[in-house]
Amino acid sequence: MPITWGKWKHDYLGNAPGTIMTPQAPLSGGQTRLRLRIPYEEPDSQLHSFAAGLTSYIPSFANMSPALVSDLAVARDAPEPDHSDAAGLSAEKLFRLRDRTVMTTGAGRGLGLNLAYAILETGADVCCLDVLQEPDSEEWATAKKIAGARNLHISYDRCDITDEASVEQLITAKSEEARSRGKPMRGLVNSAGIQQMEDALDYPMDGFRRMMEVNVTGSYIIAKQFARAMVAQKSGASIVLIASMSGNIANRGLHCSAYNTSKGAVHQMCRSLAYEWGEHGIRVNTLSPGYIRTAMTDALLQAKPEVEKQWMAGALLGRFGAPEDFRAPTIFLLADGASFMTGTDLRVDGGHCATA
Repeated sequence: MPITWGKWKHDYLGNAPGTIMTPQAPLSGGQTRLRLRIPYEEPDSQLHSFAAGLTSYIPSFANMSPALVSDLAVARDAPEPDHSDAAGLSAEKLFRLRDRTVMTTGAGRGLGLNLAYAILETGADVCCLDVLQEPDSEEWATAKKIAGARNLHISYDRCDITDEASVEQLITAKSEEARSRGKPMRGLVNSAGIQQMEDALDYPMDGFRRMMEVNVTGSYIIAKQFARAMVAQKSGASIVLIASMSGNIANRGLHCSAYNTSKGAVHQMCRSLAYEWGEHGIRVNTLSPGYIRTAMTDALLQAKPEVEKQWMAGALLGRFGAPEDFRAPTIFLLADGASFMTGTDLRVDGGHCATA
């Protein structure tokens, strides 16, 4: 016999003194939402007595017309759902990257190769890609030393991320190699990109198109082909797109409208891809650095030395960032410790945007 709201309230409201039970706004299709609140100060025995009586009615809820959605008191020993990649891991293991391979682009020098160091140090094999014919010899020697000390694999391949056919071929080959080593591909860090300063009124359109081709189209291609490989191997993964705080603000003292536009596009790309690929267990996030010392930014500051003073005025920690400042945030986004984080921008800017 179908249970009614009146009977349910009459039978069980008295079993938990102080209980508040109120019908909420109806759902679509005529469903009824009820909210049950039990004061914490009630004796524990009364709460569990009430919960036991409540659960006896649960099979009857299906008979209510047309449905009931409720916040229910449950027994203390009721099992919790266990769907998180972080579940069961101790805190010290949440940010390990063992038994997997991570691909990094823009990893011929500078920021990209520094991130590769961190990935190696947390236990993963690394595939480094860059448009450079060869990586910086000194920095690459450091990478090889880190890998050798941990018995890990690191490789370098020349790759133009705007050439989709080459990207697809390379990712397919590297994914197969990773599986053969027993360390399947599980992560991508895309730090490949270019920068240029130019007044918008004088900006050559060929330069603008090139900026979009590398920073936006290239990011899309590498993410797309990596995700296709992950879907094919039925494996969850984490994609980290290196964006910039400049995707959110205009840079004081520096005219970089094309670059800023490209990084704003990467932010939106992240959100859209996260929405599409979540069902495959693929997380997509952006990491947005503030002003950092790299070969690219040094070249800009040499051309306009007065800009450094303007940037430092907004540096709450009194310095520019260094490539090493982005190692921990990158590992966080790649690791199982961030398994519930996707479609998000992690801005690491020394507080610059707080005063922008």
